[in-house]
Amino acid sequence: MLCLRTHISFSFRPSSFRVPCSSPKQLSLQVRSWPSRSSIKTMSTQSQTVEHIVLFKVKEDTEPSKVTAMVNGLSSLISLDQVLHLTVGPLLRNRSTSLTFTHMLHSRYKSKEDLEAYAAHPSHVSVVKGNVLPIVDDIMAVDWIAEDLNADVVPKQGSAIRVTFLKLKENAVSDQVLEVIKGIPEKFEQINQLSCGENFSPARAKGYSIASLAVFPGVSELEAVDSNQELVNYQKDKVRDRLDSVLVVDYVVPAVASQSASLL
Repeated sequence: MLCLRTHISFSFRPSSFRVPCSSPKQLSLQVRSWPSRSSIKTMSTQSQTVEHIVLFKVKEDTEPSKVTAMVNGLSSLISLDQVLHLTVGPLLRNRSTSLTFTHMLHSRYKSKEDLEAYAAHPSHVSVVKGNVLPIVDDIMAVDWIAEDLNADVVPKQGSAIRVTFLKLKENAVSDQVLEVIKGIPEKFEQINQLSCGENFSPARAKGYSIASLAVFPGVSELEAVDSNQELVNYQKDKVRDRLDSVLVVDYVVPAVASQSASLL
Protein backbone atom coordinates (compact mmCIF):
# COMPACT_ATOMS: atom_id res chain seq x y z
CA MET A 1 0.00 0.00 0.00
CA LEU A 2 2.41 2.41 -0.64
CA CYS A 3 1.19 1.09 1.47
CA LEU A 4 2.16 3.16 4.45
CA ARG A 5 1.97 1.97 8.00
CA THR A 6 2.94 5.39 9.37
CA HIS A 7 1.38 8.66 10.41
CA ILE A 8 0.88 10.36 8.44
CA SER A 9 -0.62 10.92 -17.93
CA PHE A 10 5.10 13.01 -27.32
CA SER A 11 7.59 11.06 -28.09
CA PHE A 12 8.44 8.15 -25.96
CA ARG A 13 12.11 7.60 -26.69
CA PRO A 14 14.07 8.24 -23.48
CA SER A 15 16.14 10.95 -25.17
CA SER A 16 13.07 13.02 -26.09
CA PHE A 17 10.66 12.30 -23.25
CA ARG A 18 9.44 15.51 -21.61
CA VAL A 19 7.11 15.79 -18.64
CA PRO A 20 5.38 19.03 -17.63
CA CYS A 21 6.03 19.73 -13.97
CA SER A 22 5.69 22.48 -11.44
CA SER A 23 9.41 22.81 -10.81
CA PRO A 24 12.34 22.83 -13.29
CA LYS A 25 14.17 20.56 -10.91
CA GLN A 26 11.90 17.70 -11.81
CA LEU A 27 13.05 17.77 -15.44
CA SER A 28 16.19 15.89 -14.45
CA LEU A 29 14.21 13.02 -12.98
CA GLN A 30 14.97 9.62 -14.45
CA VAL A 31 12.08 7.17 -14.41
CA ARG A 32 12.02 3.42 -14.74
CA SER A 33 9.36 0.86 -15.46
CA TRP A 34 10.78 -2.65 -15.37
CA PRO A 35 8.89 -5.87 -16.11
CA SER A 36 8.94 -8.14 -13.09
CA ARG A 37 10.08 -11.73 -13.27
CA SER A 38 6.52 -12.89 -12.75
CA SER A 39 5.14 -10.62 -15.47
CA ILE A 40 7.82 -11.78 -17.90
CA LYS A 41 6.62 -15.34 -17.38
CA THR A 42 2.96 -14.49 -17.93
CA MET A 43 1.47 -11.24 -19.20
CA SER A 44 -1.94 -12.67 -20.09
CA THR A 45 -5.29 -11.52 -18.79
CA GLN A 46 -5.94 -12.09 -15.10
CA SER A 47 -9.48 -13.03 -14.03
CA GLN A 48 -8.99 -10.83 -10.98
CA THR A 49 -6.30 -8.22 -10.43
CA VAL A 50 -5.64 -5.98 -7.45
CA GLU A 51 -4.91 -2.38 -8.47
CA HIS A 52 -2.71 -0.22 -6.25
CA ILE A 53 -2.34 3.51 -6.93
CA VAL A 54 -0.25 5.88 -4.81
CA LEU A 55 -0.03 9.63 -5.39
CA PHE A 56 2.84 11.64 -3.93
CA LYS A 57 3.35 15.36 -3.47
CA VAL A 58 7.10 15.94 -3.42
CA LYS A 59 8.22 18.97 -1.44
CA GLU A 60 8.85 21.90 -3.75
CA ASP A 61 12.49 22.50 -2.81
CA THR A 62 13.59 18.87 -2.79
CA GLU A 63 16.99 18.21 -4.36
CA PRO A 64 16.61 16.44 -7.73
CA SER A 65 18.94 13.67 -6.60
CA LYS A 66 16.60 12.81 -3.76
CA VAL A 67 13.59 12.68 -6.08
CA THR A 68 15.55 10.39 -8.38
CA ALA A 69 16.47 8.19 -5.42
CA MET A 70 12.81 7.92 -4.45
CA VAL A 71 11.71 6.93 -7.96
CA ASN A 72 14.57 4.47 -8.42
CA GLY A 73 13.98 2.95 -4.99
CA LEU A 74 10.29 2.42 -5.64
CA SER A 75 11.02 1.12 -9.15
CA SER A 76 13.35 -1.51 -7.72
CA LEU A 77 10.39 -3.09 -5.90
CA ILE A 78 9.35 -4.62 -9.24
CA SER A 79 11.77 -7.41 -8.31
CA LEU A 80 9.51 -8.61 -5.47
CA ASP A 81 7.77 -11.87 -6.33
CA GLN A 82 4.31 -10.55 -5.42
CA VAL A 83 4.43 -7.71 -7.97
CA LEU A 84 2.88 -8.34 -11.40
CA HIS A 85 3.51 -4.80 -12.64
CA LEU A 86 4.96 -1.60 -11.21
CA THR A 87 5.66 1.78 -12.72
CA VAL A 88 6.44 5.08 -11.02
CA GLY A 89 7.31 8.60 -12.14
CA PRO A 90 6.09 12.19 -12.48
CA LEU A 91 2.52 12.93 -13.47
CA LEU A 92 1.79 14.20 -16.95
CA ARG A 93 -1.07 16.30 -15.59
CA ASN A 94 -2.81 16.80 -12.27
CA ARG A 95 -6.34 18.04 -12.95
CA SER A 96 -7.05 18.94 -9.34
CA THR A 97 -6.47 22.36 -7.82
CA SER A 98 -6.87 21.28 -4.21
CA LEU A 99 -4.70 18.14 -4.19
CA THR A 100 -1.53 19.02 -6.04
CA PHE A 101 0.26 15.70 -6.38
CA THR A 102 3.43 15.46 -8.47
CA HIS A 103 4.17 11.72 -8.87
CA MET A 104 2.32 8.42 -9.16
CA LEU A 105 3.00 4.75 -8.53
CA HIS A 106 0.84 2.07 -10.18
CA SER A 107 1.26 -1.59 -9.36
CA ARG A 108 -0.78 -4.77 -9.77
CA TYR A 109 -1.09 -8.02 -7.81
CA LYS A 110 -2.89 -11.34 -8.04
CA SER A 111 -4.52 -10.99 -4.62
CA LYS A 112 -4.96 -8.81 -1.56
CA GLU A 113 -2.60 -11.16 0.23
CA ASP A 114 0.14 -10.44 -2.30
CA LEU A 115 -0.42 -6.69 -1.85
CA GLU A 116 -0.16 -7.08 1.90
CA ALA A 117 3.04 -9.10 1.54
CA TYR A 118 4.48 -6.37 -0.69
CA ALA A 119 3.56 -3.73 1.87
CA ALA A 120 5.22 -5.58 4.71
CA HIS A 121 8.33 -6.63 2.78
CA PRO A 122 11.55 -5.23 4.31
CA SER A 123 12.63 -3.78 0.95
CA HIS A 124 9.38 -1.83 0.65
CA VAL A 125 9.53 -0.61 4.21
CA SER A 126 13.14 0.50 3.74
CA VAL A 127 12.38 2.52 0.59
CA VAL A 128 9.37 4.19 2.19
CA LYS A 129 11.22 5.19 5.32
CA GLY A 130 14.50 6.14 3.66
CA ASN A 131 13.51 7.64 0.30
CA VAL A 132 9.82 8.56 0.34
CA LEU A 133 8.68 9.97 3.66
CA PRO A 134 11.57 12.45 4.07
CA ILE A 135 10.75 14.30 0.82
CA VAL A 136 6.94 14.26 0.50
CA ASP A 137 4.31 16.62 1.86
CA ASP A 138 1.31 14.45 1.08
CA ILE A 139 0.42 10.89 0.04
CA MET A 140 -2.83 9.31 -1.10
CA ALA A 141 -3.38 5.63 -1.89
CA VAL A 142 -6.33 3.71 -3.31
CA ASP A 143 -6.73 -0.04 -3.83
CA TRP A 144 -9.43 -1.93 -5.70
CA ILE A 145 -10.13 -5.25 -7.39
CA ALA A 146 -10.43 -5.25 -11.17
CA GLU A 147 -12.39 -8.07 -12.78
CA ASP A 148 -11.35 -9.64 -16.09
CA LEU A 149 -8.97 -7.04 -17.47
CA ASN A 150 -9.38 -7.19 -21.24
CA ALA A 151 -5.67 -6.77 -22.06
CA ASP A 152 -2.24 -7.55 -20.69
CA VAL A 153 -1.70 -6.96 -17.00
CA VAL A 154 1.42 -4.95 -17.88
CA PRO A 155 0.61 -1.75 -19.86
CA LYS A 156 3.03 -1.10 -22.70
CA GLN A 157 5.74 1.56 -22.44
CA GLY A 158 4.42 4.86 -23.73
CA SER A 159 0.84 4.07 -22.74
CA ALA A 160 -1.08 7.01 -21.32
CA ILE A 161 -3.02 6.31 -18.16
CA ARG A 162 -5.88 8.34 -16.72
CA VAL A 163 -6.80 7.61 -13.13
CA THR A 164 -10.05 9.00 -11.75
CA PHE A 165 -11.03 9.00 -8.08
CA LEU A 166 -14.63 9.62 -7.07
CA LYS A 167 -16.01 10.72 -3.71
CA LEU A 168 -19.72 9.91 -3.58
CA LYS A 169 -22.48 11.89 -1.96
CA GLU A 170 -23.94 10.39 1.19
CA ASN A 171 -26.91 8.61 -0.39
CA ALA A 172 -25.31 7.69 -3.73
CA VAL A 173 -25.24 4.01 -4.72
CA SER A 174 -21.77 2.91 -5.76
CA ASP A 175 -23.02 0.12 -8.05
CA GLN A 176 -24.90 2.62 -10.20
CA VAL A 177 -21.79 4.75 -10.64
CA LEU A 178 -19.62 1.73 -11.44
CA GLU A 179 -22.06 0.59 -14.14
CA VAL A 180 -21.74 3.97 -15.87
CA ILE A 181 -17.93 3.75 -15.70
CA LYS A 182 -17.87 0.22 -17.11
CA GLY A 183 -19.82 1.43 -20.15
CA ILE A 184 -17.34 4.18 -21.04
CA PRO A 185 -15.18 2.10 -23.44
CA GLU A 186 -18.24 1.55 -25.64
CA LYS A 187 -18.24 5.31 -26.34
CA PHE A 188 -14.50 5.91 -26.49
CA GLU A 189 -12.73 3.46 -28.80
CA GLN A 190 -9.34 4.94 -27.91
CA ILE A 191 -9.37 3.12 -24.56
CA ASN A 192 -7.36 -0.11 -24.60
CA GLN A 193 -8.26 -1.17 -21.09
CA LEU A 194 -10.54 0.02 -18.31
CA SER A 195 -10.33 -1.00 -14.69
CA CYS A 196 -12.66 0.20 -11.95
CA GLY A 197 -13.83 -0.77 -8.51
CA GLU A 198 -14.52 0.20 -4.93
CA ASN A 199 -11.59 1.19 -2.78
CA PHE A 200 -10.87 -1.31 -0.01
CA SER A 201 -8.29 0.84 1.83
CA PRO A 202 -10.37 3.82 3.00
CA ALA A 203 -7.95 5.03 5.68
CA ARG A 204 -5.47 6.27 3.08
CA ALA A 205 -7.81 7.52 0.35
CA LYS A 206 -8.98 10.94 1.61
CA GLY A 207 -12.62 9.89 1.33
CA TYR A 208 -12.49 8.71 -2.30
CA SER A 209 -14.40 5.44 -2.50
CA ILE A 210 -14.39 4.57 -6.23
CA ALA A 211 -11.50 4.58 -8.68
CA SER A 212 -11.07 3.90 -12.37
CA LEU A 213 -7.97 3.50 -14.53
CA ALA A 214 -8.13 3.90 -18.31
CA VAL A 215 -5.17 2.84 -20.47
CA PHE A 216 -4.65 4.52 -23.87
CA PRO A 217 -2.07 3.62 -26.56
CA GLY A 218 -0.48 7.04 -26.06
CA VAL A 219 -1.02 10.68 -25.20
CA SER A 220 -2.57 11.54 -28.59
CA GLU A 221 -5.38 9.04 -28.00
CA LEU A 222 -5.97 10.42 -24.52
CA GLU A 223 -6.17 13.94 -25.89
CA ALA A 224 -8.53 12.79 -28.64
CA VAL A 225 -11.00 11.80 -25.94
CA ASP A 226 -10.69 15.20 -24.26
CA SER A 227 -11.34 16.95 -27.57
CA ASN A 228 -14.79 15.35 -27.83
CA GLN A 229 -16.28 17.58 -25.16
CA GLU A 230 -19.91 16.92 -26.08
CA LEU A 231 -19.55 13.19 -25.48
CA VAL A 232 -17.36 13.71 -22.41
CA ASN A 233 -19.94 15.98 -20.81
CA TYR A 234 -22.72 13.54 -21.70
CA GLN A 235 -20.91 10.80 -19.79
CA LYS A 236 -20.21 13.09 -16.84
CA ASP A 237 -23.85 14.12 -16.61
CA LYS A 238 -24.82 10.51 -15.97
CA VAL A 239 -23.12 10.56 -12.56
CA ARG A 240 -22.64 14.25 -11.76
CA ASP A 241 -25.50 14.46 -9.24
CA ARG A 242 -24.12 11.47 -7.31
CA LEU A 243 -20.62 12.89 -6.81
CA ASP A 244 -19.23 15.07 -4.07
CA SER A 245 -15.69 15.35 -5.46
CA VAL A 246 -13.57 14.12 -8.40
CA LEU A 247 -9.78 13.86 -8.71
CA VAL A 248 -8.21 13.09 -12.11
CA VAL A 249 -4.53 12.54 -12.90
CA ASP A 250 -2.78 11.59 -16.15
CA TYR A 251 0.44 9.60 -16.37
CA VAL A 252 2.66 8.09 -19.07
CA VAL A 253 4.29 4.70 -18.61
CA PRO A 254 7.96 5.56 -19.20
CA ALA A 255 10.31 3.76 -21.52
CA VAL A 256 12.84 1.52 -19.83
CA ALA A 257 15.88 3.63 -19.04
CA SER A 258 17.93 0.73 -17.78
CA GLN A 259 17.55 -2.83 -16.58
CA SER A 260 19.08 -4.10 -13.39
CA ALA A 261 21.18 -7.22 -13.92
CA SER A 262 19.71 -8.67 -10.75
CA LEU A 263 16.28 -8.73 -12.37
CA LEU A 264 17.32 -10.74 -15.42
